[in-house]
Amino acid sequence: MSREDPDFIDSVDKAFQVLMVFSAENPELGVSRVAELTGLTRATVRRLLLTFERLGFAEMRDRRFRLTPKVLRLGYGYLSSAPWWESAEPHMRSLSAELQESSSLATLDGTEIVYLARVPSPRSVAITLNIGSRLPAYPTSLGRVLLAALPDGELDDYLATADLRPLTPHTVTEPSRLREILHDVRRDGYALIDEEREVGVRSVAAGVRHRGRVIAALNVSVNAARMSAEELRERCAPMVIEHAEAISAEIATR
Repeated sequence: MSREDPDFIDSVDKAFQVLMVFSAENPELGVSRVAELTGLTRATVRRLLLTFERLGFAEMRDRRFRLTPKVLRLGYGYLSSAPWWESAEPHMRSLSAELQESSSLATLDGTEIVYLARVPSPRSVAITLNIGSRLPAYPTSLGRVLLAALPDGELDDYLATADLRPLTPHTVTEPSRLREILHDVRRDGYALIDEEREVGVRSVAAGVRHRGRVIAALNVSVNAARMSAEELRERCAPMVIEHAEAISAEIATR
């Protein structure tokens, strides 16, 4: 247990640190590389990885480890305990069909958004996202809706510590400017992104509410060559808000 907090178990913290270094960029890792990425000792990393292997959460080949499908049980535990997201899919399909654009649903996890559901468009923008995919919150419409819903103190902490990097020439990275934008999102009820996360992609999002708080955000993404920011605001924003409110109303009865 942690010496600072008797209710905090350091070994569990270390185990999750090791699990979370595996990703699309790092599907297979050796002990030394995991130790480098986590800052843990090689001995600790080795014991944890071998424990994961014996529990069936990892497998080893040529002294390199990779996660197994058993890890999905952890994510499914969240999805199955929050079945409201299933109510969103019919509304997302309807929204996507009306606009012929991709629709996504995401929630906030720390400084990132996590995708819970996605309905791609036949005219898909050049972005590949699946359930469980993560993106930084600050340059996305989904993320800005979720950040705008944070209590002031939590938003202050986010703006003071977030790594606001310019992902495109249009990305807002100045904390004071981002704060202004988030206040506008609170006022307007939606967030619009114009090529801030990826050049050529625009999106608009609105919040999904449950018991008085925003628990997720719904958006549509469009190719900037097909739709202007003004058309996205005038045509799509009201529809996204309408569908987000419909999802909120449906899950309120569950």
